[in-house]
Order: sequence, then structure tokens, then C-alpha cells
Amino acid sequence: MDPLREGRALVTRRHFFGRTAAGIGTAALGSLLGQSHPASPIAKAKRVIYLFQHGAPSQLDLYDYKPKLRAQFGKELPDSVRMGQRLTGMTAYQANFPTAPSKFQFHQRGQSGMWLSELLPYTGRMADDICLIKSMHTEAINHDPAVTFFQTGFQLAGRPSIGSWIAYGLGSENQDLPAFVVMVSQGKGGSQALADRQWGSGFLPTKYQGVKFRAGADPVLYLSNPPGYEGTARRRFLDDLNKLNELKLGEYQDPEIATRIAQYEMAFKMQSSVPELTDIREEPESTFELYGPDSRKPGTYAANCVLARRLAERGVRFIQLFHRGWDQHGNLPRDIRLQCEQTDQASAALLTDLKQRGMLDETIVVWGGEFGRTVYSQGSLTETDYGRDHHPRSFSMWIAGGGVRGGVTYGETDEFSYNVVENPVDVHDLHATILHCLGVDHTKLTFKFQGRHYRLTDVHGRVLRSVLS
Repeated sequence: MDPLREGRALVTRRHFFGRTAAGIGTAALGSLLGQSHPASPIAKAKRVIYLFQHGAPSQLDLYDYKPKLRAQFGKELPDSVRMGQRLTGMTAYQANFPTAPSKFQFHQRGQSGMWLSELLPYTGRMADDICLIKSMHTEAINHDPAVTFFQTGFQLAGRPSIGSWIAYGLGSENQDLPAFVVMVSQGKGGSQALADRQWGSGFLPTKYQGVKFRAGADPVLYLSNPPGYEGTARRRFLDDLNKLNELKLGEYQDPEIATRIAQYEMAFKMQSSVPELTDIREEPESTFELYGPDSRKPGTYAANCVLARRLAERGVRFIQLFHRGWDQHGNLPRDIRLQCEQTDQASAALLTDLKQRGMLDETIVVWGGEFGRTVYSQGSLTETDYGRDHHPRSFSMWIAGGGVRGGVTYGETDEFSYNVVENPVDVHDLHATILHCLGVDHTKLTFKFQGRHYRLTDVHGRVLRSVLS
């Protein structure tokens, strides 16, 4: 198709879809979900809350119980286990790879008897509501490409994030808030860099990129009016600006001009919707007791979990929390305890809160990082102190709600938590399953760019049907 004609067609479609209540249009949504196809997924969920633990939590110390490892303390990791697999530059120089069992106790929790670390007492109370995937694996071994892979389905920057894909496919249920919102909190340990492109829209129209909410009096940058500039003046200014943009849209047929018009309107609506949303002082005392004392402090993981529930209540489609500080190459026992003190209660509280409000069945909650941690110690090893390097070969995540079966442990690793031995799950499989729960066939959610139809799962992905209700 001629680029000019393609641009005009896109503008026409966006104009039509934008005037429908769902944001994408009944006809387009029906096509996307494949409603006429007998094998099409049936939506169980309306939204996603993704609790991304940036830096990679250690599965060995939280979720993957390996009691036999205690007898292997300090012994060399067998070559038959490692099989010459690649190492990072931080441990490639090591002459030895001593096995480091977790120093933490594990207990069976819930009626399902799910094994969980003592570091997760609150998550343990929700064991029968989560599906623990112990057989995740990924391709990337360093943080930035690994995070990018989880966010976009590709290791190189430039493709749309999962939140942008879902916003593009399903729109928002609230026309006064973005479909995709991001919040970032900092743990007590060190942290890797986190680029804004991780919630970017890539080659999708920029209206689908994530909107970052910050702590403080001005949650969204440049949203407030300057001093002395009233809302009525802003409205008149936008009306005149929109007329100019519409003239240029008619002249150039550039979809990004249509996006700019829509974004100006969204920003105007957010001037009233965002302050009300982020003012959690109206929450009852029981909310702060549930989420913990940090929930009163703006910008903390706990406070962001409260906001995630409030965003979900208001129809935001994709809510992503990034919590930094899990990159524990040394002093892991000390630092992982601090991280869990910041995150465990709030993560479990979010599930409890959604469940009490009848929202968990229609909300997918995802918890996990970009890869796992090695069974061998990085650097020195004692019974109370060790570090772990990056490990993409096997790690753990959990998902809950939105049509996912609770109390399920899926997949298994070898006795060293090094290789997946049962039901492997890759990043594309996770993405395909999330989309399926939302009622979207991952092979049909596509966007044509530079002559090719792209999708979040690329040419991969399978739905994990055995974990679904």
C-alpha cells in the first residue's frame, strides 16, 4: 500500500475507534479476539497488574525448595550440571563454583502445600490463590536485554512493550485515565539502570506508551497548569491548538498528529482525574493496616500497590510496578531479607484486597523478575553469607487471578535449580498466556511496520492451558 494511503486509512480507523466506548470499536475488537472462530479464547480478565521485581530475585531463596543441597555445601557444581553454559563477566574468571544452599527455611503453605521460603510469610497466606511457575527460562543473561525481553518479547530496544500492546488491543475502560500506567520504587539495595523505553510504545502510535506516575505533589510531569493559568484558559488554548493540528492532519495524514491531539485531550482530563486518584488519604485505616506502614509513604512499593488497586478500580488496563534492588551478587541473605520486608506484605495485600472486592477473578497479577540466580556462590561463601550471579536457565515467577488456577506449582528444575527438567516456560509463553486470559489470541494481535506484521510473541508462544481454570 502507498504510504500516504496507508496513513489515511490508519487515521480513519483511529477516528472511528476513538469514538467508541471501549476505545477500539466493537467490530475491531471482535476481529482481534477472533469471536467467530470456535477455538478463540474467552476473556476471564479485564486488566493486568505486573509486579516486576527488577534485578532478579533468587528463586533458590524464595520459591525453589532444594533441601538436598544442604549436603552439597561448598562442593564444586558438577560439570554435568553446568554443561559449559555461558557465564557473565562477573564469574567467568572464577576457578571454582562452590554450591551455595539457601540459608532460609521453607514451609508448606495453604491447602495446596506449596513450598515457600520463610521470607514470604504474607505470600504464604495466599498460596492457594497463586500459580507458582518454577520452570521459567529466558535467553538473556544481562539485565538490560533481559528486562527488554520480558517487556517487549525481544532483546533489542525498539519494539512495543507488553502494556502498549494491550493498550493498543483493548484500550482503556476509563477515558479520563491512560490505558497503561507505570510506577517505580527503589529497594534498599543497589539497583541497575531502568530506562523509560521499557514502557515505550515502539513502532505503535505513541498514545499507547506507558504514563509514568511519580511520588509527590506532581505525579505526572508537565500535567499541572503554570501558576496563574486557569483551567478555562487551558481549555480555550487546547481548542485552538487542536484546530491547527487538525489542519495539519488533513494536509499530511500523519497518524502521530492524531495521536498528539488525543494526548492533549487526555492530559486535560488527567488534570482532574489524577489528583483524585493519587490522594490515598481517603483510604480507610484498614487499607494501611493491610498493606503495611510503608503504604502511607508515597513512592514506596507498598504505596504503589495501593495505587495499583485504585487504578484497577478505575478501569486502567495495564498497571506495571517496577521495584528495584534485587541484584544481589554479594550479601544476598541480608539484602534479600530487606527486599522481602518491603514487598512481601504489600504483594499479598494486593491479592487480598482485589479478592475482597470481587476483582481478582478479572485481574491478572504477575510477580517476577528478568531471570534467576545461580546455585553457586559468586565470591566468598560461608553458611550465613553468599552472593549469586545471573541465571537465565531456570527461575520462578507467580501469576494469580484472571482465570489462573490457584494453589498450583507448575514445572520443575533439577536438584541444583540449574536446568529445567519439566514443563519449561519461556517469556513468549508467559505473554501468550496473559493475552489469552484477556481474551486475545496472541497470534492475531499484530501491527504492520515496515512491511511486516509484528506481534508481541513474534513467531513463538504457547498458552499454558494446564494452569488455567
